[in-house]
Amino acid sequence: MTKIERVGISLEKELLRAFDGLISEQGYQSRSEAIRDLIRQQLSTERLRNDKAVAVAAVVLVYDHHATALMERLTELQHSHFLKTISSMHVHLDRHDCLEVIVLRGKVGEINRMGEKLISIKGVKLGRVNILATEGL
Repeated sequence: MTKIERVGISLEKELLRAFDGLISEQGYQSRSEAIRDLIRQQLSTERLRNDKAVAVAAVVLVYDHHATALMERLTELQHSHFLKTISSMHVHLDRHDCLEVIVLRGKVGEINRMGEKLISIKGVKLGRVNILATEGL
């Protein structure tokens, strides 16, 4: 079990009231849980500045599945980076559009470059790379 240390902080009443309102809306059971999550998020964000930090990414793509050779190119890129691709999910949105979520793991710089390659494939309508540095959390 992780050892817990107690710390105290001082906040202005209005800031605390706003924080309490926010964490209540988000469903936190305590201020401590919310503060721990904020700290983890900030640490993860700072780690993303290091291209060699270990991270995971969700690459989200929306594309027309009728686009010429698009699905083959997506699959080819995933297979060529086999150790970085750990999962994918395909969802049919309508008669033409599909959503693909590709989960990558590796060094920040490498998975970011791969995500950008996936997004830039001709036929991809929308795309986003969401990276979380997980090392040390």
